[in-house]
Amino acid sequence: MFETLVNAFALAVEPMNLLFIAVGILLGIVIGVLPGLGSVTAMAVLIPLTYYMSPLAAIAFLVGVNKGGTSGGAIPAILLNSPGSPEAAATAWDGYPMAQKGQAFRAMKFALFSSVTGDTISDILLIVLVVPFAAFALQFGPVEYTAVLLFSFALIAGIAGESPLKSGMAIFVGIFLSTIGLDPVSSSPRFTFGRIELYDGLSLTALAIGALALGSVVMQVSDLATKRAVDDFAARQADTREGRRLPAREFFSYWRTLIRGALTGSLVGMLPGLGVTLASFLSYSGAKRASKNGRNFGKGEPEGIIATESANSAVVGSNLVPTIALGIPGNIAAALLIGALTIHGVVPGPFMLQMHGDLIYGLFASMIVANLFHLLIGRAGLSLWAQFARIPRRLILPPVLTFSIFGIYLPSQSIWDVGVVMAFAGIGMLMSRAGVSVVCLVIGFLLGSMFETSLRQALLLYRADGLSVFASPIASVFLILAIAVIVRAVWQGKREDVPA
Repeated sequence: MFETLVNAFALAVEPMNLLFIAVGILLGIVIGVLPGLGSVTAMAVLIPLTYYMSPLAAIAFLVGVNKGGTSGGAIPAILLNSPGSPEAAATAWDGYPMAQKGQAFRAMKFALFSSVTGDTISDILLIVLVVPFAAFALQFGPVEYTAVLLFSFALIAGIAGESPLKSGMAIFVGIFLSTIGLDPVSSSPRFTFGRIELYDGLSLTALAIGALALGSVVMQVSDLATKRAVDDFAARQADTREGRRLPAREFFSYWRTLIRGALTGSLVGMLPGLGVTLASFLSYSGAKRASKNGRNFGKGEPEGIIATESANSAVVGSNLVPTIALGIPGNIAAALLIGALTIHGVVPGPFMLQMHGDLIYGLFASMIVANLFHLLIGRAGLSLWAQFARIPRRLILPPVLTFSIFGIYLPSQSIWDVGVVMAFAGIGMLMSRAGVSVVCLVIGFLLGSMFETSLRQALLLYRADGLSVFASPIASVFLILAIAVIVRAVWQGKREDVPA
């Protein structure tokens, strides 16, 4: 075993492999900053370049793109309140208020360091748990997934926005929107109104970027134009050493939140299909409930950034557990990696470790090395991103608006998607003005199709007998937790409404 790891690190530190890892990280960060693109789009576009690489260099390059893209989305979330990807929406909750206080540089440091730390913990867990966790992952069926998703919806509704009822309604609307398109069982069209563009449903990217990023940018432009807001964001940014420093002692004083976020992201990543966005919100919820400063979350609390970014990046490594052990992709990024492995003659599945052990352990070593590059390249780029924070909002928001629209148009070259993103930008603005969580709408849409599929499969499995669900201990635990979360949220809401 020790000899295998030594050989793996020897392969990982070959000059060409290191070059491809560094380029992958850099491209991932840059593309992740642009709203509408993100790591998945970057990986899909860059896969053809891997035809000419060795198998290890190709997979390490794509993993680097995924790592960089996942953390890159936090930069516009902090600086513009415009998440580069849906999973960065929770980062914006505390990152942007922190930037408004003149601590944008420190907020980006918290995000980067948390991302690298969570990613490293996840990679170590991947190496240790890749084989034993395969047996546990096989225990999850439609009933268990339905219960997990219900628990997730309850948690998110309890933390997003001031009213759990409004948040729950937003999740329900998101689930409803996810039903547009062809029925997954009968393939009959639903709510398409004769439009062929709706047969595949609404675009997740268009909906998320429109409601989260573009809506926020348009609202900021509107507030500046109508004098509702003062353009003093740039003037607030501290250019002193104290305003830029983040001592290691201060960062690691949040070690509990770091570890909790990394473990949450790793667990979610190991279960196929749940994805990065769910991990970030579950981690944020757990940190808010466990923290002594829970009431400060959403007002510029560093723990909120740490919880989100450590969980986001932890998914990058852990989603390879089902990919390698079972041949089942943990999310879209893992599915793209399976495609790249297949191109190079490697078939993912239970026998991959036996047949391609050198490649897999070389990949593990490359992921550890990539974290070091991520830290160095990400830290070097913070000074550049910090300069954008000093540009007046009236100059930087219009180009961001343009890039958001181009980011939607370029991957699909669809005017329909541009129309969808503009429509949901308006919906996002109205929801924000009404105090309804836009994030809950996106979460409901993101997980809606999976929830519908698992629920219908569970009903078929148990012949619509709802009580039979308690035959599964795992599902029973998550359903009880979901009920407890809802009751607690309602009770807290009533207690806050009572005058002192």
